[in-house]
This record gives sequence, structure tokens and C-alpha cells, in this order.
Amino acid sequence: MKRCGTRWKTAALLLTAALAIPGCRPAPPEHKEIVIGLTVPSLSHPFFVCIKKHIEDEARKLGVKVLATDAEDVAAKQMAIVEDFIAQGVDGVVMAPIGAEVLVPAVESLNRAGIPVATVDRKVAGGDVLVHVGADNVEGGRIAVRYIVEKLGGKGAVIELEGTPGASPAVDRKTGFEEVLAASQVRLLASQTAEFYRAKGQSVMENLLQVHHDFQALYAANDEMVLGALEALAARGVPPGQVVTVGYDVIPDAARAIEEGRLTASIEQFPGQQARKALGLLVAQIRDGKPPPAKEIYLTPLAIDKHNLDKAEVKD
Repeated sequence: MKRCGTRWKTAALLLTAALAIPGCRPAPPEHKEIVIGLTVPSLSHPFFVCIKKHIEDEARKLGVKVLATDAEDVAAKQMAIVEDFIAQGVDGVVMAPIGAEVLVPAVESLNRAGIPVATVDRKVAGGDVLVHVGADNVEGGRIAVRYIVEKLGGKGAVIELEGTPGASPAVDRKTGFEEVLAASQVRLLASQTAEFYRAKGQSVMENLLQVHHDFQALYAANDEMVLGALEALAARGVPPGQVVTVGYDVIPDAARAIEEGRLTASIEQFPGQQARKALGLLVAQIRDGKPPPAKEIYLTPLAIDKHNLDKAEVKD
């Protein structure tokens, strides 16, 4: 009996030690359904609708349950969603955080609860994340400006529409774009945020057109903004194709605009692949204790135009 008691004490100590490690909790019993919480910035964005769809499709293949939520682009709501996931006792969380800094406390709360978290598309600036899966957005910005420079023959002026301030994709895409642009003979005429929204892309572009007339290219850090900007250009009587226009994401509306010749190109970052890989790695950790091969995994973006539209990831 004494030896048996010792074994129980040892097991209890090991369990206590395991629970003390952030993001670590005992694997659920084989008969217990694994439940994953999913939170994205806004399901009004087709990009995040795509991520949700692929997460849910992959969850069915893996035999896990997903609780999907929409933060409606409100950081405080996304924080509350994470706290609710913790209260429900989910086994893991997949998160596309609204901002890199503002969602750090949410990740830290998950750490204290011993719930592993994977981020997809967008990163957080702190806390213990099991794995981040995303596109190399800095390289995506570089790819966009290289495409523009080539189309302009090396000279001209470009207007840039930036994404939501503080969101890691917006920061990274701007960094890569302006890094390569600075080394070229194409000059940056104006840069302003439209916060990743189509309506704001249109209104910001309308305002810029009041001041700037001599430009040959437009780059927007997502397709929603560039599609709004195209509406503003059309309203000013600018013919399709007169300005080189490049977006980011290749959402269905952008793919159609490329096919119709209204949009020159968009940068594909394969969100479906990002989503499926993030969920798969999270479930492998929960179910089998298998760690991801790296803390950060990046897919290389691709410029998509009418010549290689067949290489775009289907998002419908």
C-alpha cells in the first residue's frame, strides 16, 4: 500500500507540474470530444469567412467540434469571447487577433487556464502561442511593389491604401511594400489608411482624387479597399486599365474584377491552407501531445493576374 500511495503522490506531482506550464493540460480522454474555440475579427470580411469555412471543414475531417464567433472588429468583444471560451472549458483556441498588442491579455488568460492557442493570419505581440500560421506579409508587400514597378516600366507614382493601424498584416504589408518601393524609381505619392473596408477604400480614394491626379498605380493592402477605390476611379471617369491596380487576398469579387479587366492583380496568401494547418497543429498537440515543427510557419504569397488566375485559392 505504501508503494501504491507513493505512486499516486508522484502522479499528482507530475500532473501539477504539467498544469503549471502555460498552454499545457492533460490530453482529453479518447472518448471526449475535442472542442476548439474560433474567433476572427469580423465575418463581414470575405477573407475571414473563408478562414471560418476551412476551419470548420478541417474540423469535420479531424473529428473535432468548433465554436465559431465574430468579434465584429471590436477588440473588447474579442477579449470577452476568449474569456467565454475559457469559462466553457474549450480544449484549444484558434484566433485571428484584431490587433497585435491589444489581444495580448487574451492570450495570457488562455495561458493561465492551460488552454493552447494558435494564431492564424494575424499575430499577437506577447503571450505564449503554440504556433502562428500565416502568410509572409512582408514578402507579399514586396511582391506587390515589384509587380507594379514592372508594369510601370520602372517609373511613375503610386498611391497606397493601408490596412487597420496596429494589425500585423497591415504593418507587415506596408513594411515590405515601402522597403522595395524606396529602392525603385517609382515614388509614393500618398499613403492613407482605409482600415481594410470597402466603403472606406472608396471614400478615402475619393478624397485623394481631389488632390492627386498624376499617378499611374494604386496599391491597397486588401481587396476590399482596392475594390472600393475602383468605384471611386470609375466615378471620376478613369477607364479600367489606365491605372495599375493591385489588391491583396484574391477574394471572389477581386478574382471576378481581374477576369473582367477592372483590377490588374491581387496578392494570394492562401488563407484556406493557413486555417487548415493551424487547426491541424493545434489538434495534434491536444490529442497526441505532438508539438508543431516550428513556432511560426509562413506561406509564400503569389501575385495573381489574368494570366495565372487558375492558381488562386478558391474562396467561394
